[in-house]
Amino acid sequence: MIVVTHETGFAREVADTVVFMAAGRIVEQGPPDAVLDRPRHERTRAFLSKVV
Repeated sequence: MIVVTHETGFAREVADTVVFMAAGRIVEQGPPDAVLDRPRHERTRAFLSKVV
């Protein structure tokens, strides 16, 4: 199942894999704790700083 959300808490709880997309492209993907707690890409970090 694919779920699209900006609710990072919900994504963290239910996802096996998180995919962060920007401008129609995959920027980063991986386990929720890796992507949401330790993002590697600046675009992901910028988004998370605004929604968390």
